[in-house]
Amino acid sequence: MVTRDVSYFSGVVTAPFGDVTVVASDLGVRYVMFAEDAHPKPLSNLDIHVNPQHPVVKSTLDQLREYFTGARTAFDVPLDLHGTDFQVATWKSLADIPYGQTISYGEQAVSIGRPKAVRAVGGANGRNPVAIVLPCHRVIGANGSLTGFGGGIAVKQWLLQHERSAIADS
Repeated sequence: MVTRDVSYFSGVVTAPFGDVTVVASDLGVRYVMFAEDAHPKPLSNLDIHVNPQHPVVKSTLDQLREYFTGARTAFDVPLDLHGTDFQVATWKSLADIPYGQTISYGEQAVSIGRPKAVRAVGGANGRNPVAIVLPCHRVIGANGSLTGFGGGIAVKQWLLQHERSAIADS
């Protein structure tokens, strides 16, 4: 667990579905959080200063704005991921899911070499600290159902529809 010896900085971008808060260190983005987050992030141990001009925060906020307007399909920001080796591998694999496409939790488990870890992949995705940037919203149930998302199913649905619409418009 990170302690107060590292400084973190934050900023907020308004998305079509509500505010999204970015928390970053000098190393990279630590959290992307929704106003109504199903898995609140453990912020009490972090020394956070509101500074939307911090280089990592500003870059992430700018890229999120571009994403919400359909002008960006992938993110290029450093990440400051903290989790188990399995969680980090699961989260990093999310970046391989193409914009506007979805895969099942089973397909994601296979992609990380853990085909029997479907439930664990779902659990790790549920704890994804940098949603949208690492697009866990692109992982759906094997039957096509929209299951679990930290920002809520309505936000997951909005993100998927937004990506499909941006592709159709191009």
